[in-house]
Amino acid sequence: MNRLVIIGNGFDLAHDLPTSYKDFIDDYWSSIKSSKHNDDFIYFVDTLNVVFEEIKGLNCIAKCLMQFDEKIKFSEAEIYTEYGNNFRTGQYPRRHILNYKNSFFKAINQKNVQNWVDIENEYYRQLKKIINSKCLDVSKSIEYWQNEQKIQVQELNKEFEYVKILLGKYLKDKVKDAYIFNYHSSLKSIYDVLKPISLTSNEHDVLKEFNNSEDVEEIKDHFEKEKKEELVNKIYFLNFNYTPTVKIYSDILNTSERIETKVNYIHGELENVSDNKVNFGFGDEMDEDYKEIENLDDNEYLKNFKSFQYLQNSNYNDLLSYVESEKFQVIILGHSCGLSDRTLLNTIFEHENCRSIKVFYYKNGEYDNYTDMVQNISRHFNDKKIMRSKIVSKPFCKPMPQIQLPKKE
Repeated sequence: MNRLVIIGNGFDLAHDLPTSYKDFIDDYWSSIKSSKHNDDFIYFVDTLNVVFEEIKGLNCIAKCLMQFDEKIKFSEAEIYTEYGNNFRTGQYPRRHILNYKNSFFKAINQKNVQNWVDIENEYYRQLKKIINSKCLDVSKSIEYWQNEQKIQVQELNKEFEYVKILLGKYLKDKVKDAYIFNYHSSLKSIYDVLKPISLTSNEHDVLKEFNNSEDVEEIKDHFEKEKKEELVNKIYFLNFNYTPTVKIYSDILNTSERIETKVNYIHGELENVSDNKVNFGFGDEMDEDYKEIENLDDNEYLKNFKSFQYLQNSNYNDLLSYVESEKFQVIILGHSCGLSDRTLLNTIFEHENCRSIKVFYYKNGEYDNYTDMVQNISRHFNDKKIMRSKIVSKPFCKPMPQIQLPKKE
């Protein structure tokens, strides 16, 4: 039986790559060297000419400013939020120290954003907030208010685009161009995870990962045929990352005459703006509010929905062709299975050719996220009975191996 391997950001993190949201946002703030800093995202209203050292995050900037002028008793929160009119420090009224040009960037900095999916969810939340807002001025016409809403959505989309550009630059400069993406012996633990269902893989209890007796018999039959002839095992990598990490394993697996692999960069590749640009947005067309957005009959509101970006190339159709072709087992490596990819994941998980879903979860000491993972997966099923029959139980799943890619000197 073939395998469809879903690759998410946790796969890069398992290689000790700085690709988390925290890595990205900390890098941005650490690039700010003084209060004269000015870009598309922030500016300092009070140019105190502070020199920042070892900045990581907003709290560090707050502490630097407090240390610079002890007469100004700022709290860490007050440094980077708007003050009320009655705020005074000594003789000097200061409503702002640090201000934002980009309201969406402000929102993701001031909220408890943990993962990339949280940013996509925040975009969708703000989009719905604009749509559901009401005009408080009864003297204004409906047409006037609809135009005002569209202006707000255009601004949100522009600000979201700036964040995407910033993300792409970070991943290129601090990840793709900073690390060596070659196979070496320490990567073997993950290489072993990615092998196909085969006698050569030496997987224990693999038959217990399937509840359907016909699937079990089919795999047994495959094993018997392998003893007699050269069979090609197919592995399809559905890569949600923008980085080239998975290609390390695809290339080495392809050196075997008995393994055939393909990598689908479903959300785009860094620097490939012509054929497969970065697709970062929201993808839950099953959400109850989506139909309302669609019925607005204005394409500006649909600009950052992933489904329309999928149509810019053949990647989505290629995935559908694979899903339709033969039975397969899904392996999940580092994907949170959040709602921002719900439409695509539902297409895979509920398809009759998907026979089993195996999770490689994150484990740290006594903590692991297996339960969180399967709860997230369950949201992509309309039929919960089918869901329970497909998800592999925890005793037959494993933690994701943690290794380290070397940095360039």
